Amino acid sequence: MIKGHGDDIYQYEGIVSDFSSNICATTSHQPVMRHLASCQQLLSHYPEPEAWSLEAMLAALHDVNENCIIVTNGATDAIYLIAETFRYKSVIPAPTFSEYEDAYSSFEQKEDKTTLWLCNPNNPDGRIYDLAFIKRMEAAYDLLVIDQSYEHYTNGQMMSVREGCESKHIIQIHSFTKDYAVPGLRLGYITANERLTAAIRSHLRPWSVSSLAIEAGKFLLRHDEFVCRPDLVEAQRLRQQLLAIGIDVMPTQTNFMLCRMKEHDAGALKKYLVRHHGMLIRDASNFHGLTPQHFRVAAQTPVENDALVAAIRNFIESRNG
Repeated sequence: MIKGHGDDIYQYEGIVSDFSSNICATTSHQPVMRHLASCQQLLSHYPEPEAWSLEAMLAALHDVNENCIIVTNGATDAIYLIAETFRYKSVIPAPTFSEYEDAYSSFEQKEDKTTLWLCNPNNPDGRIYDLAFIKRMEAAYDLLVIDQSYEHYTNGQMMSVREGCESKHIIQIHSFTKDYAVPGLRLGYITANERLTAAIRSHLRPWSVSSLAIEAGKFLLRHDEFVCRPDLVEAQRLRQQLLAIGIDVMPTQTNFMLCRMKEHDAGALKKYLVRHHGMLIRDASNFHGLTPQHFRVAAQTPVENDALVAAIRNFIESRNG
């Protein structure tokens, strides 16, 4: 899906508060920008055909073999590589990230096997699949793909890379975009046992990750202080405020949450917030299984969150007369 995702701020002018993106933008990009400015010579040469140097750093970080790591051009690139490699029937719980279905639908099924795709924590509702459930699903399906792009956005227990690599049936997806709030870099990675990664590597395109992205990834890995860690207490406060004004909000274990208005459409609310308050939310009506009343927000600063609640209250009151 090219259009219809969150963070569509490029379509609007005058946005002062962006609640539409799940990315926790609490860290400064200045250090990595200064570092990349000192590496301009990279622009004159091709990148590594595969991002081996970054894969080596990630392998050391997670204490696994380098062959268990594949760096990709963002987590979405990883999703399509996996779907292209394993042409299985797919089971995709709803609602969840739409690219799993889009990727699966892009390639003809060739084997009588089944892949289960899980987003953990899940987008758009922020729920967590616990390890006991994951173990049951591992036993039930030929392949279990776990997208852990939001793994640093929760206090819930995540399956470690080492645990995943010890399994014969699990592939994990990870995201620099979410970890460091750098969506413009397009940098993610796959972790799995060597048999699975060898199969995926046969579909890897050369030079798919740019030199600057590789260098940025290595710089960021050397600075744990740049990892995004959202204020989950503030997210729960925002949830309670939304509930107090009559919005249905699903329980969440992350900084983002799935909401539903009882009477009015999310599309109309989105237009109102953009036009009158310079705020952007995610109209979630295009997620499978959701309704025109569903929207998603990610908690921002307390001041911004209070302003959002007040603006939504004003919208409801204006529509109710």
